[in-house]
Amino acid sequence: MEMLHLVIGPDGGGGSIAQICARTLILFLFGLLCIRVAGRRTFAQYAPLDIIVAIVIGSNISRMMTGKASFSAGIIATLLIVLLHRGLAMLGQHWSLPGRLTKGEPVVLVRDGRVDEEALRRHELSPGDLREALRLEQVETPANVALATLERGGKISVVKRKT
Repeated sequence: MEMLHLVIGPDGGGGSIAQICARTLILFLFGLLCIRVAGRRTFAQYAPLDIIVAIVIGSNISRMMTGKASFSAGIIATLLIVLLHRGLAMLGQHWSLPGRLTKGEPVVLVRDGRVDEEALRRHELSPGDLREALRLEQVETPANVALATLERGGKISVVKRKT
């Protein structure tokens, strides 16, 4: 452990330029490891839990890099968060409860051209938000929608009515 402190410098800030560079290199590689362990979905789908995990990982790495947090404790804490996140994702493949707890359920906003105003209100979406989502899918009005769903990741998916 003493050898590690010689290379990375003291916790609590300070350290030479070479020690800060050593921390940066080690933490860059550690960040890559976190991405590989956590999986692509953590940094790609942007579900609320995924965003929180990504922010915590970045914050922890930043604090360890500058010496504002204990290097070894920070690595352990960050890796634990990544492993817990990965574990929840793996459990969600076999049971629906972890996914429902972390992401919620999809919500139907429009069915057969009829807008569910209560669903919009419950999820704090304005009619303008819905119209924007429809336009992004090249749909002019809700009347042209077979199904529009607020997905678990927060995006609105749209299925056009067959003409």
